[in-house]
Amino acid sequence: MNIYWESFKTFFKIGIFTLGGGYAMIPLIEEEVVNRKQWVSKDEMLDLIAIAQSCPGVFAINIATFIGYKLKKERGAIATMLGTALPSFLIILLIAFFFHQFEDNRIVAAIFKGIRPAVVALIAVPTFNLGKRAQLNKWTIWIPIVSALLIWLLGVSPIWIIIAAGIGGYIYGRVAV
Repeated sequence: MNIYWESFKTFFKIGIFTLGGGYAMIPLIEEEVVNRKQWVSKDEMLDLIAIAQSCPGVFAINIATFIGYKLKKERGAIATMLGTALPSFLIILLIAFFFHQFEDNRIVAAIFKGIRPAVVALIAVPTFNLGKRAQLNKWTIWIPIVSALLIWLLGVSPIWIIIAAGIGGYIYGRVAV
């Protein structure tokens, strides 16, 4: 089968069934791209997630683009990016047409209240999986905890956290090697 069409369909399917944004997509992307299709390894996926997080733009588009590029360079990136973006675009377009008809509907409001906790779980699971694959241990677990607290409690920009982590990693690499 044509890899462009296959990658488009894969990311279109992921885009349709993902609520909660790019981070909620991680388990679905891993299942399809790493486990089922074996387009990338688990280690490559971890690296791609880190790169996608640190790049400007929408995480879901970034990760899809990087995976597509790894598969088939520019054309692969376009196929996976369109596959990821198109479902959201179409859904938002439909909602825009019909939102006024159900915006005050109690059933719809209740459905969205039920979906919210599930989205939190969809984001939490890949976070813990990333922590395991990043080989966090008793010596390094403080890094994500302190980073999260700095961002959440003190409002430190994630950009400064990324810069500090990069500098710290560089220094550690120079000292440890």
